[in-house]
This record gives sequence, structure tokens and C-alpha cells, in this order.
Amino acid sequence: MAKKAAAKKPAKKTTAAKAASKADDFRAKSGDELSTQLTGLKKEQFNLRFQRANGQVENTGRIRSLRRDIARIQTILTEQRRAALAKG
Repeated sequence: MAKKAAAKKPAKKTTAAKAASKADDFRAKSGDELSTQLTGLKKEQFNLRFQRANGQVENTGRIRSLRRDIARIQTILTEQRRAALAKG
């Protein structure tokens, strides 16, 4: 029997590529903008924790993405502080 060549589907974009683009977007912002956005994300995370405890949360995936965005912003703020200290 002759084997048919399987048509390959294009590869899906990896999540690392998405994360890199989010990180690049965050890097384009100033420290004040990032601090403001971080505060807003932490408030949203707080509210989602209460909703989860009461069984009212609708989008459970949002909790995970919030945690990751918070970590990204904190990492970029740390990078900016270290760069500022290195300059003098």
C-alpha cells in the first residue's frame, strides 16, 4: 500500500511568544504606569479570590493570567530599578 503524505497543519503559536509580546508591551510603559496597572491587577485578583471562595467566579482562567501578568510587571519593575541603579 502506498502511504499518503499527511497534510501538516501549521504550528500553533507558543505561549512563550505571547508572553514575550506582553512583556515587550509592559517594557514600553513607564514605571508609574506599570505601578498603576499593578495596583489595578492586584485589586482584580483580590476580588476574584473572594468570588472563587463563594463559588461565583465565572472565568477561572482569568485568575491564572492575572497572576502571570502581575509577575511580569513585577519583574520588569525590578529590571528598571536595577538599570537605574547601574547608571548611577
